[in-house]
Amino acid sequence: MSERERCVFDTKLAIHTAPTLMGIKCANLFSMSLTPELAEDYLADFQERSGHNGLRIRAVCHCGERVLLYVYHERLLSTWLSREDVQAFLRQYGYTPEMTLDEMLRILGSRITCGSFPHEIGVFLGYPLEDIRGFIENEGRNCLLCGVWKVYSDPESAQQKFQIYGRCREILCDKLHQGLDIFQALKCSKEELS
Repeated sequence: MSERERCVFDTKLAIHTAPTLMGIKCANLFSMSLTPELAEDYLADFQERSGHNGLRIRAVCHCGERVLLYVYHERLLSTWLSREDVQAFLRQYGYTPEMTLDEMLRILGSRITCGSFPHEIGVFLGYPLEDIRGFIENEGRNCLLCGVWKVYSDPESAQQKFQIYGRCREILCDKLHQGLDIFQALKCSKEELS
């Protein structure tokens, strides 16, 4: 992968997954125009560069020349998915507490198709359960606030999170524009966010 290609990939990561990269949110999902071969190169490069920081990435769907990428912070996601209320919700969709994180993510990936997401995707993105339930019950309509997700309860708290997520993106993208790679930018950005 060329330096230019890496820079483009790092910028896409920062724009779409900054809160996860910075350890504020358990996961993000985004789509890129990539061949499966090039996607594999990017994923391998990311895994190698992310090293010990707990960040992971996986392709969950290939649709033509687009790849849907799931970026997650392993510890944050595992902690979220181990909550009793989250486990109870996921049981309705066939997930069990005995499943490993990898098994759960494989099932989730098998349920994602081009342009269609299972209802439990919100759990795997760390959205509040009340909002996921509200989305299901209202079939995506009648939300109180629309931002990173559709909000059906506590719009004030959600708005605060949306602002923090936006700030993560601004800080990280600013560091990339200064010429740092994504992991150098993360080190500097986490300090600035505090």
